Amino acid sequence: MAAGPPLGTPAPDFTLPGGVLSGPSVPGDTFERADYTLSAARGRALVLAFYPGDNTSVCTKQLCSYSSGMETFEGLDAEVWGISPQGVDSHESFARTYGLRMPLLADEGREIAKAYGVAAPGIGVRRAVFLVGPDGVLRWKHVALLGATFQSLSTLADQLSGIKTA
Repeated sequence: MAAGPPLGTPAPDFTLPGGVLSGPSVPGDTFERADYTLSAARGRALVLAFYPGDNTSVCTKQLCSYSSGMETFEGLDAEVWGISPQGVDSHESFARTYGLRMPLLADEGREIAKAYGVAAPGIGVRRAVFLVGPDGVLRWKHVALLGATFQSLSTLADQLSGIKTA
């Protein structure tokens, strides 16, 4: 398995299709589809949450936790993007079912997972979190070996606070 990009180096840029719930009701009644480009997000910290699959138990808990903590991320001037190998239609269904408030990106060919060193034979993608600073530099990462647990909102908030003061 590749170790992925080292900390302190520019995060590998990418563009992926995805979507996010939006609209007058919260979390939104419209699923807005768009392409998401890492380099276009500069100026804010970015949490890249790679997860194995929509509608699976641990992934659902993880993304619901991050979604319910969006105010915490926004308070730290950070965005959260979920990335998995499922297509945008699957992401829309997943977001609507659980009211997820972050963009979900489709890495169907797992090219981005490979670039970040988290593609895994058999399971597809390892559960991993990468924190990218507002300057586009990779500041922190956690790659799970088994993927039965995930990094908590408070852990990510602490790491993001460190980025903002660095």
